[in-house]
Amino acid sequence: MHALHKILLFHVLTCLRGKARGSEIINGEKTPENSMLYMVSLQNNGGQHVCGGFLINEDFVLTAAHCDDGSITRVVLGTHNLKNINYVNIRNIQQRYKHPYYQTVGKGKDIMLLKLAEKARLDNRVQTIPLPRPETNINQNQRCRVAGWGSIKTNGSVVDDLRVVDVSIFNLQVCKEKWSRLPLPDSVICAGGYKTNKGFCQGDSGGPLVCDGKAVGVVSFNNNKNCNYPNVPNVYTETSKYLGWIKSIIKPYE
Repeated sequence: MHALHKILLFHVLTCLRGKARGSEIINGEKTPENSMLYMVSLQNNGGQHVCGGFLINEDFVLTAAHCDDGSITRVVLGTHNLKNINYVNIRNIQQRYKHPYYQTVGKGKDIMLLKLAEKARLDNRVQTIPLPRPETNINQNQRCRVAGWGSIKTNGSVVDDLRVVDVSIFNLQVCKEKWSRLPLPDSVICAGGYKTNKGFCQGDSGGPLVCDGKAVGVVSFNNNKNCNYPNVPNVYTETSKYLGWIKSIIKPYE
């Protein structure tokens, strides 16, 4: 069984690496221009979208650790269309802070802070999103939202408009049973991607799972390249479990 687990883990992680960039929300809709103003596009030097993220204060973006593939150099704030970027809202990345115990998505702790080289300017296009309290309980079947840029189907091409979709929270024990062939890491949330045609696809990575206006999760992984849709729920890193670590990073800059 140990050998089988290693083979399955390798397969999932290989697919994640191969499809990590620029994919999108499945069966969602265009995000209204006056909403989700905390969304961030992580980009490379060529201005290509690599991953999503979200602004938690004027200095820091929260995203997934596996998005740090060596190519991201900047973030874009305050736009819903990647062809309509206000260059005033581009920020270089000064420092990356991966969780110190992150190894692979399959082992969890898939979370990273990006320190901006220059503070974000908060206005009617750029806003932050609050994180949950430590004692926050997320209820089964609670309706939440996830958003991102990229393709809208398996192996599809990227799109420019930010899209959003509603997803429901899964009971964690049920989620673990569905993922029994590849045990889930600790401190995750499951939502969408099972018994529904809605959820995220690889490359939406790093974007927020938003429940009651708070970023309760970070997009981490789904099952292989199947986005239309797999037989296991989507998996997010649970932000409330990392509040102490987040605070330890951002406090010196406050």
